[in-house]
Amino acid sequence: MRVVLAEDVYLLREGLTHLLRAHDVEVVAAVDTGEELLDALARHRPDAAIVDVRLPPGFTDEGVRAAIEARTRRPGFPVLVLSQYVEQIYARELLADGAGGVGYLLKDRVFDTGHFVDALRRVASGGTAMDPEVIAKLLGGTSPLHPVASLTPREREVLQLMAQGRSNAAIAGRLYISEGTVGKHIAAIFAKLGLDAADDVNRRVLAVLAFLNRA
Repeated sequence: MRVVLAEDVYLLREGLTHLLRAHDVEVVAAVDTGEELLDALARHRPDAAIVDVRLPPGFTDEGVRAAIEARTRRPGFPVLVLSQYVEQIYARELLADGAGGVGYLLKDRVFDTGHFVDALRRVASGGTAMDPEVIAKLLGGTSPLHPVASLTPREREVLQLMAQGRSNAAIAGRLYISEGTVGKHIAAIFAKLGLDAADDVNRRVLAVLAFLNRA
């Protein structure tokens, strides 16, 4: 896998570069601004990008804006965004096109190397990898009028794990239930959220987007 990394803190940028290379991920460019990110993406055509939300010069949302622009230029282009804090509006904006290939992790997750690399690979394959803290905060604040509020506690657990990008088998293992039961829960989630039969990967992304866009 070939990636472009955008991170303004030199030590973290170097550390991530070495970590990724140790897991057979080629960092074709490591930059520190949104403008440089877009230039590197056009020049190297990588498989994915890892982007800090806040980049120079304003240190507000330059990174996520560049990521959204990258996905406008290359629809569905995989982006894994790193953030210091839970900023749910960015997760919602990144998923807004429903194309998948999006991850949003708190920077603390980087220290769990296995989790971080696994999230990157899921995103690169077109899935989602949402930080558990982001999901918990979003689900906890769901309006009673939103369809997500109609989900049972078990269905909400399944949705939370889906949002993290986990497969049916992985969800079954985490919840100690069969894959068949997971499939039934997911079918119920799709029905309650009004997601008609379509490509399963896209419906999983849309289910995540449903609670991100809750009322």
